[in-house]
Amino acid sequence: MEDVKIVGFLCNWCCYAGADLAGVSRFQYPPTIRIIRVMCSGRVDPVIILDAFLYGADGVFVGGCHPGDCHYLQGNYYAEKKIEVTRRLLKEAGVEPKRLRLEWVSASEGERFSKVMKEFSEEIKAFGPVRFEPEALEAACLAAADYRLRIVATKARELLEMGNKYGEVFTRHELDRLLADMVREEYEAKRILVKLKAPKSVKEIASELNLKPNIVLRHIMDLKRSELVALHELRDHTPVYIAQKRGEGGVIE
Repeated sequence: MEDVKIVGFLCNWCCYAGADLAGVSRFQYPPTIRIIRVMCSGRVDPVIILDAFLYGADGVFVGGCHPGDCHYLQGNYYAEKKIEVTRRLLKEAGVEPKRLRLEWVSASEGERFSKVMKEFSEEIKAFGPVRFEPEALEAACLAAADYRLRIVATKARELLEMGNKYGEVFTRHELDRLLADMVREEYEAKRILVKLKAPKSVKEIASELNLKPNIVLRHIMDLKRSELVALHELRDHTPVYIAQKRGEGGVIE
């Protein structure tokens, strides 16, 4: 079976210490994982996770403190919501969401860390090397950077418990539906943005992405207002659009 690559982002205070204990205690786990120590699981950005897949990872593992034990109080809660957003984006991009795993491992759970790594490695080997359309995952990366998705991910508990600024408290079902709609909308918009690296008309994009022309036009108008897209030319009286070239953090050229 072909080797797979797993990237692991481990919380400094708990999961990384658990991995260290596993090594000291000689609890073996597969060498498929490349460990990166982070100060908190909540600092693992969805863009970083998606970039890991884009550049060759077959699976990504995020390990943090157990709920209630976070060194930064709510960091692992933010991690949980960010992972949820990222899994939704992976699904939109055609990548199995189960290739991304979040687990809570304390500093004293070296044996548990070893067991979880063995399980996850076997799951990823069963999936095999990750395969995806580069443009699709690139669009997911751009969508993950959108500030609206970040706000929902970090304000989920507040919306469920205290509500928004108008005092409207969301149910879990309403919040899930809101998040699903936002992920789909942002992903569609960024798919269009990636397609517009080359000049295209609304009809051409709609055909390539199997979207309705009115939906494509709405996204293009939104992107145009954000100065991410501009009118390139009129081709036989048909508007042709192109993505605006940007520096670091903008559209990938």
